[in-house]
Amino acid sequence: MAFQPGMGRFGASWTRWRRKGAGKGRIGLLLWATLIAGICGAINLGKPIEGALRSTRNLLRGHDASGQIVIVGIDDKSLAEFSAWPWPRRRYAELTDALVRAGARRVFIDINFDSPSSEVEDRLLEEGLARHSDKVVLPSLEVVDAMSRQSNIVLPLSRFARHASLAFIGIRYDFQGVAWALPFDSSLGRVRHPSFAAKLANVVGPAGESFPVDYSIDPKSIPLISASDVIQGRVPDRTFAGKDVVIGATSHQLGDTFFAPGGGLLAGPYLHVLGAETLIEGTPKALGWFAPFAFALLLACASFLLRSAGKRVLLIGAGISACLLAPLGLDAMRIYVETMPALTLLLIVGGRLAWLRHRAASDAKAVLHKVSGLPTLTALRESENGQRRPLIVARITNFAEIVSSLEADQEGMLVQQVVGRLTLGSVGQKLFHGDEGVFAWFADDEMAVTLTDHLNALHNLFRSPVVLANTQIDLTIAFGVEGGSDRSVANRLGGALVAADEAAAQGLRWKEYDSTRLKEAPWRLSLLSQLDAAIDTGELWVAYQPKLDIRTNRMIGAEALVRWTHPDKGPISPAEFVLAAEQSGRIHKLTTYVLERAIQAAAALNQRGIPFSIAVNLSARLIDDAGLPEWVSGLLVRHGLRPEQLVLEITETAALGTSMAHLANLARLRDLGVGISVDDYGTGLSTLDYLKKIPACEIKIDKSFVQAMHRSDGDRVIVNSTIQLAHSLGRRVVAEGVEDRETLDALSRMGCDIAQGFYIGRPLPLRGLARLFLQDDRVLSAAG
Repeated sequence: MAFQPGMGRFGASWTRWRRKGAGKGRIGLLLWATLIAGICGAINLGKPIEGALRSTRNLLRGHDASGQIVIVGIDDKSLAEFSAWPWPRRRYAELTDALVRAGARRVFIDINFDSPSSEVEDRLLEEGLARHSDKVVLPSLEVVDAMSRQSNIVLPLSRFARHASLAFIGIRYDFQGVAWALPFDSSLGRVRHPSFAAKLANVVGPAGESFPVDYSIDPKSIPLISASDVIQGRVPDRTFAGKDVVIGATSHQLGDTFFAPGGGLLAGPYLHVLGAETLIEGTPKALGWFAPFAFALLLACASFLLRSAGKRVLLIGAGISACLLAPLGLDAMRIYVETMPALTLLLIVGGRLAWLRHRAASDAKAVLHKVSGLPTLTALRESENGQRRPLIVARITNFAEIVSSLEADQEGMLVQQVVGRLTLGSVGQKLFHGDEGVFAWFADDEMAVTLTDHLNALHNLFRSPVVLANTQIDLTIAFGVEGGSDRSVANRLGGALVAADEAAAQGLRWKEYDSTRLKEAPWRLSLLSQLDAAIDTGELWVAYQPKLDIRTNRMIGAEALVRWTHPDKGPISPAEFVLAAEQSGRIHKLTTYVLERAIQAAAALNQRGIPFSIAVNLSARLIDDAGLPEWVSGLLVRHGLRPEQLVLEITETAALGTSMAHLANLARLRDLGVGISVDDYGTGLSTLDYLKKIPACEIKIDKSFVQAMHRSDGDRVIVNSTIQLAHSLGRRVVAEGVEDRETLDALSRMGCDIAQGFYIGRPLPLRGLARLFLQDDRVLSAAG
């Protein structure tokens, strides 16, 4: 029978709720919370937090693997012992023979043999596979081209495939680069191959579906044996007897790695084995997010029928706890749910209910502090007295630490002693008490005259400890003073608090608030809006610092640098307004301004027959913008500049903070022909492997190393080795910060490609740059 309001106790509650008028606001809240949470679930908006929660649960229920699967790793030891890479294919035949002799049940080789090597090596591998064709499994893979989205099937050569079973090793990562699930199988052409994990576990799952990987299995518990030890016969047979063995690259030098949630970077074979161990324990089920979401929705509806605000908040809190704790038990039962949409709904509803309850309690709260009985700071802000008198704030900086160690009734005793000292010798002084050990008062006329002596005396008074329950407690105190002004008491109180905090930080007894800071406050608070106006009115302009080809001794281009000349404040440091634009999300407009003018200038010079390239800094905030390549390409086409004449510079730290998934954006720019430069190289902590993966054509050595070359042998070695490293990777090298001829000559001897710095040329307006490049004699020696 359909539910109708008014039936039974539940219906009576519903009718009473509607009659009181509470329903309208709460229904609106529920609808908005449901909509927001539903969208979060539909587009996986909470996936990062979901992953963090699941990783936390994995840590709590961590356990060992079964031990029935052994990894034979091509590790650093194996690469050192058998140095040639890729290994000759006979090596895999030797490994297979050794493992089968040791009693291995099956041998899974996680190495692609999709192209021929030498005939001798291929024949030896084929013969090795033929000897154990019923025990060997080779990988199959489907590779999707990032640009064309066309898929290519990668299979072992037929001469190898006919002597082995095939299993799929493809992995689908999410937008964070994490593989939360693995497929049971995959259809490659007309044939369906089981996945490595499913075949290892001897499980046949639903065709075309995936299963969650249980990352609570400790990867360290998976037996790992060095391939070199197997080949050299240094491993007892019992290690492999009756077990499946996976041969794969475990050295991070070989690049076959993945990110394991809560476990860091692991070698590729571990993912297949973790998937297999998951299935060995039992086939898991992924129920998604809708079931917990429906539970949370019912709970939110039920909370609105309760009369007590406290009970409503308590019920929502219980639901939040259930969403956090219940998945821990479900994970142990191999049932995986996603709770972020449910948590989002409950947090919105619960947060709003808690806020309403808090606001009601705050409105009803008296202006007297519950511990001391003194007027609160709220009462001080509403006070109209003492406008011209100095306002003093005392802050006990270790108050919270002290109170956390006291008994419940001892805080009042502590506050009494503090108040007694602060009012000593001041008859009738009205003291205001705030939380976290803050006290404030207006200085009377007599105290204002001797304020310095009075505050020094109070500070000395607090050097003696207070005594509570026969325990001596040291108090650390600092004073802040706002000297009196026409500003509101609330503003003055804020100033005195700032001064007290600064005094504590600087180790001073007291400090007076500097009213001159108010003059700079409008500028700091309006910086972003003024920056927007400066872009529109032309206060911003672009300077160009020339770059020299060291080999030909000719100017070849420049770096575009943004400048701001404020009509009142004069030149504004780029470090100030560029950082503010990045932090506020306005960097796109600023970059558009600089990039468009730089491309326009470069195009104009090239049209006059001057070979010229332009470099522009690209904010780390824009690297992940999916529309970046199309945006840059559109600007190049609009102004008629060839892509190869534009270089986008990203700092080394920005490049390191970019995920491998987002590096595809830089690769798309590179494929357009745009150069990518790693700026400030040497200030980050990039590895050789990561540097190799960044699609850069250029490395720009940070000026701190270049300028120190003549003072430090270490910096000279760093610069020289960086040049050689970059050249070995096919990158050209730009040295910035070249300020004298001696440095330029040293860079020339090292083979550096391009130099930039004050010796080459200072940043110039476009007109000055054009004059420099239009001169017949552009040789640096003549210019210098």
